[in-house]
Amino acid sequence: MKAKYLLLFIFPILLSCSNDNDEDYQNVPIDFKVPSNFPPVAYNFANNPLTEKGFELGKKLFYDGRLASDGIVSCGFCHEQETAFTHHGHTVSHGVNGAVGTRNTPSIQNLAYQTTFMFDGATNHLDLQAIIPFTSPIEMNGDFNKALAMMKNDPEYRKLFKSAFTDGLINSENMLKALGQFMVMVTSSNSKFDKFRRNEGGITLSTTEKEGYAVFNAKCASCHATDLMTDHSFRNNGLPVNPAVNDVGRYRVTELATDLYKFKVPSLRNIEKTAPYMHDGRFGTLEAVLDHYANGVENSTTLDPILKQNGKIGIVLSVQEKEQLIAFLKTLTDYEYLTDKRFSEF
Repeated sequence: MKAKYLLLFIFPILLSCSNDNDEDYQNVPIDFKVPSNFPPVAYNFANNPLTEKGFELGKKLFYDGRLASDGIVSCGFCHEQETAFTHHGHTVSHGVNGAVGTRNTPSIQNLAYQTTFMFDGATNHLDLQAIIPFTSPIEMNGDFNKALAMMKNDPEYRKLFKSAFTDGLINSENMLKALGQFMVMVTSSNSKFDKFRRNEGGITLSTTEKEGYAVFNAKCASCHATDLMTDHSFRNNGLPVNPAVNDVGRYRVTELATDLYKFKVPSLRNIEKTAPYMHDGRFGTLEAVLDHYANGVENSTTLDPILKQNGKIGIVLSVQEKEQLIAFLKTLTDYEYLTDKRFSEF
């Protein structure tokens, strides 16, 4: 692994030193660079070039509860930075007027490297993804016409849209593009593991962490691939189906019987901070997750073949291997990302 480390962001925390009252202000591009231990990006930056003001507008939109029908539930309501932009402690997401969803809130991180979004892959374009939670009656229950009217009457929004986009229009396309710019920039790449992989700063793993990394490579890396810790595929990992919900997963999108109960493989980055786990938040600890793979996998016609090999259902894990794995997984916590003021509301 190359020792060279590429900074992801070259713009300062105070996104612009320009005078916002200057009518001649020129929006400044943001240079998105890929860390040396990451694969190439999938996001098409040519269709939505990153800029300081586009990012700033997207951040404001992300944290603005006025976009929801109750004036409270913003994107940031369920995606809290300190827990890797998940809704820590909530089994499933909560929305307007106390509405409760059926799925756990996924993390927002490294979206530039993905081509499908949501647990079932309901959309394949990051700039369109926000439509789903925004319009969902049990999430934000938003209305584009009302949201646009609100923004057109807000002097700060008028200024930001004018600075962020060439046409300066306050419309749904620019609103979604700005949100896309913010989300694509929310990147996690500075965990202990990242610095170890890049041979940066003399960082090494402890003996237990190295042993856990070896177990991970032998028994987990097929699905949680590359340093992104996911192969972005959809798989049935043998969770017993909750009959009260009967969430069919990817099948809801494709209607293919082969996709029944398959869900997108989540990244393990910052997994220490994102409990509860699985698409429905049924497990509260990493220990419970590993116990599932060792002893709780339920066979079915769409169970991933990796989980039924050599006549064994699940993954053989000793008590010691579980302890080693958890030690390794904690090296994936990126404290810089969890506290980066560029991504925070205040």
